[in-house]
Amino acid sequence: MIDFTGLPIRKKTYAGANGSKISVVYNGNIYMLKFPAIPTRNPDLSYSNSCISEYLGCKIFESVGIPVQEVLLGTYHTPKGKERIVVACRDFTSPGVVLQDFASLKNQIVDSVRNGYGTELSDILDTFEQQTAIDEVLLKERFWDMFIVDALIGNWDRHNGNWGFLYNTQTDEMQLAPVFDCGSSLFPQADEEKMQEILSDRNALNLRIFNQPLSPIVLDGRKINYFEFISSLKNADCNQALKRIAPRIDMAVIQQIIAGTPVLSDLQREFYTTILSERKSRIIDFSLKKLRKLEKSSREETR
Repeated sequence: MIDFTGLPIRKKTYAGANGSKISVVYNGNIYMLKFPAIPTRNPDLSYSNSCISEYLGCKIFESVGIPVQEVLLGTYHTPKGKERIVVACRDFTSPGVVLQDFASLKNQIVDSVRNGYGTELSDILDTFEQQTAIDEVLLKERFWDMFIVDALIGNWDRHNGNWGFLYNTQTDEMQLAPVFDCGSSLFPQADEEKMQEILSDRNALNLRIFNQPLSPIVLDGRKINYFEFISSLKNADCNQALKRIAPRIDMAVIQQIIAGTPVLSDLQREFYTTILSERKSRIIDFSLKKLRKLEKSSREETR
């Protein structure tokens, strides 16, 4: 693995609540070096798996063809002499091109009763229609494509500050930014004891498929349950994303990503493979099969 210790450090800073971040130069490019967040459920743990989750989550987005930040996994020795597993995320901004999150775009909707960080689905969908900065179709497709992949990887933190756009300050043009911030996926605070417990108990595994985690997006006052929402087939744009993304999810490719990820133990590899395979089969594949059956039935009724 890459040892990022001792690299040139830039003065650039990064926002965000999950773990420390520094800007470094590696092979002539600027990277944001993300450190493991301190686990909130068990502060006595020396680390969480958030950097591994970031790496795997981004690689899975890449595998289905969605533009995503470049990530590298490595180590870093802290001033106190501790070695940390870190993830380096290549900085996709450039001089005159800055990152603006969806929350800032949502803040432009002056008639909205909620601020930019409000995650009510109806409010988000209204923003898509009312904003004029970027093509509405592209915006909807990115949102729902991310939603399907986040359902697969179990991301509970795709709030309005965790996706967005690249704004050119010279030309006043805006485009979708690569997907970033996947560190809250794949149960980052599960240590190996918890992983073994989940793998050994079908009920515990089912809980992590059908009930946990929830999406941060809110519908009717409740955070969305990925399985219930996608399999309900009630949202046409979500259905279209399901048809776009599901055929691109290749478990053989995902297994290769997991197998090629350094530092993972055999147990971790088994856990990630099982979680992803089960969520794919029982959320994504199940919903797609149900949708195709419904569409077939509708076509037959119109004959």
